[in-house]
Amino acid sequence: MKAVKIGVIGTGSISSCHLQSYQNNSNAELYAVCDLNEERARKAADKYGASKVYTDYRELLADPAIEAVSICTWNNTHAEISIAALEAGKHVLVEKPLCRTVEDALRIQEAVAASGKLLQVGFVRRYDANAQLLRSMVDKGEFGELYYAKATTIRRLGNPGGWFADKERSGGGPLIDIGVHVIDLCWYMMGRPKAVSVSANTYRKLGNRSNVKNLSFYKAADYDPSQNTVEDLANALIRFENGASLLVDVSFTLHAKDNEGAVKLYGDKGGFEIDPEMVIVTEKEDTILNIYPQTDHKGFDFEGAFQNEINHFIDCVQQGNTPISPVEDGVEIMKILCGIYESAAKGAEVRL
Repeated sequence: MKAVKIGVIGTGSISSCHLQSYQNNSNAELYAVCDLNEERARKAADKYGASKVYTDYRELLADPAIEAVSICTWNNTHAEISIAALEAGKHVLVEKPLCRTVEDALRIQEAVAASGKLLQVGFVRRYDANAQLLRSMVDKGEFGELYYAKATTIRRLGNPGGWFADKERSGGGPLIDIGVHVIDLCWYMMGRPKAVSVSANTYRKLGNRSNVKNLSFYKAADYDPSQNTVEDLANALIRFENGASLLVDVSFTLHAKDNEGAVKLYGDKGGFEIDPEMVIVTEKEDTILNIYPQTDHKGFDFEGAFQNEINHFIDCVQQGNTPISPVEDGVEIMKILCGIYESAAKGAEVRL
């Protein structure tokens, strides 16, 4: 089977995970890259062996040789570029979040249906080997009914600034940037139940804390300490149609003693933790057991998960399969994210 010719649109920081993973996949040919910054695009092309460089995504999409694209641009361009790519007959892998609004998400879903092409949402946490192991156990009923989940992603100092801190381009702050990962991971593990209501809060109390010295953190390429229009912290209680619930909190900055990441799910036959490391909790002989599966990585394997995600995308393109993170899931997650922001703005629970 011939290699799939790939175009990568956007060559900012996250694109390196796509570019490297395509380079590692013998069934993919990294054919073209595109970025508004031509110098950055050319550097990416030289590093990863792409033969063509574009500064206008429309020109890339007009290239008939390209069969599929990765979209690694600002969130506010995801819908526009995804729809254009589908209409140009390309398969699409779009970074999370799918877009910024439910309306745009539905437009993308319609474009997928009309095009007959596949769209895979970059929910990379689903593709981690540990997550897939746990999901297979969930599917076999090992934990019974999963009725409660808790997810925390706290950064004490971690506002990247730049476009991440510009609500017009990003759609929001930590919730839509890093919170989306753990919300989706819990929802996926719980069997993707329909969300029916959200009660949430967002806070803007600390800004980006650019005054802090002696502690470094990742900064976007267009970091500007004077610009920040997104929340510092978001928390939410999400209720599902089947009676299950998810409690989540996520921050870019908080007066916390350390960063904290935890993902925990509870069922009527057992429970498990995914972050910070995989642990299974069950009962045998009327005794509670904490089980630590022996795998290559105790926690999330970032590089391995991205490679699995890209491999899955290429396989779906070649085999005509539906990805495990299809456009429909991107739509449902957008409903949850937008519901959280709406609830926080209203100061009341909202029905979805």
